[in-house]
Amino acid sequence: MLAMPGALCNWPGQFSILKMDLTLVPYVAKIPALFTEFMGFFLGFQEKPLENNDMYAVIVTGGKQYRVAEGDTLKVELLPDAEGSTVELDRVLMVGEGADVKIGAPYLAGGKVTATVKSHGRGDKIRIVKFRRRKHFRKQMGHRQHYTELQITGISAG
Repeated sequence: MLAMPGALCNWPGQFSILKMDLTLVPYVAKIPALFTEFMGFFLGFQEKPLENNDMYAVIVTGGKQYRVAEGDTLKVELLPDAEGSTVELDRVLMVGEGADVKIGAPYLAGGKVTATVKSHGRGDKIRIVKFRRRKHFRKQMGHRQHYTELQITGISAG
């Protein structure tokens, strides 16, 4: 069977050097965005789009760092404050608003985030299983972590 001059192969549906099928180009161009979106969902990232003038802060509480904006609700490690009370979180690492970003060393002087305690609760049960084969040993445990749910009411850069 003879191939066309310059063709990669001679059966239908294959690409040739002289005449290239460009019907897949719009779909191929979307692959990086779709892959990023899929991996973000798969890994549990929850990215909230910010408008140019939204103020946000990065705070430390319970040994973890959280990126918060006004109106956000988040679950943090258990705090001793009562439900409905106001909490001031003064360990602020960074405050940003649009292109204006203030970074502390390590904490921002005068920066604070105010929040209202919505509720206290316990997370889902985590099962722990220890097992040794052929040794007649099996141990099962469970754990539920306590948390405090906060509603962010204000951010101050100081």
